[in-house]
Amino acid sequence: MTHTAPVPYVLGVDTDTTTLREADHLLRALASELALPEGVFGCTHLVRDGRPRVALSLAAESEPVLRTVRDRLTEQGYEVSDGAPDEAGRAVLFPGADALTGTLTLAELLARSAIDRVTVLGTPGEPDPRTLLVTREHVRPHWQDGRLVLAAMPAAGGTLVPFEDPDPTPCCADH
Repeated sequence: MTHTAPVPYVLGVDTDTTTLREADHLLRALASELALPEGVFGCTHLVRDGRPRVALSLAAESEPVLRTVRDRLTEQGYEVSDGAPDEAGRAVLFPGADALTGTLTLAELLARSAIDRVTVLGTPGEPDPRTLLVTREHVRPHWQDGRLVLAAMPAAGGTLVPFEDPDPTPCCADH
C-alpha cells in the first residue's frame, strides 16, 4: 500500500464525548451513517480547554466529499470547523485499518495499511519487519510529523502488541 501523508481537506467535529471508547464508537457510527468512502481518515483528539472532551477529525483527498459530510453533521447539531483540533490525532479510521486483525508481521502491517512506521517503547531504532504484532483488533496509530506511527510494546513470546489497550482497567477500579 502506498503510504499517505495527511490529506488536504480536514474537518474538525466538536463532540460531547469524554472517553476515547465513546469517541471511537461515535466515529465508526458516523462513518457508517455518512457512508464515508475508502481512504477517509477519522481521528480522535483530546481537548482540554475548560470543557475536557474528545473531538473528531475527518480528512479526505476530495473536498466535495467533506462538504457533504459537513452539511450532514451540521444538520445533526455538531459544531464543525475547518482543520483538525491538533496535528497529533489518534487514527481510528484509515486506509487498511480493517485488514489489521489477528497476528501479523510488522512488514504485513505496513504493507496492508496507511501506517508509515512502528516504534517500540523502550527500544531504540526500527523493529525487525519480521516481528509479530498481536493486534487485539485494536490498532490506533497517531500522527507524528505528518506520518502515521503505531506505538507498540513488547509482549509474551517476543511478540509486540499495540501500546493502547483495547480494554483498559479504569482508574481506581479496585477501590
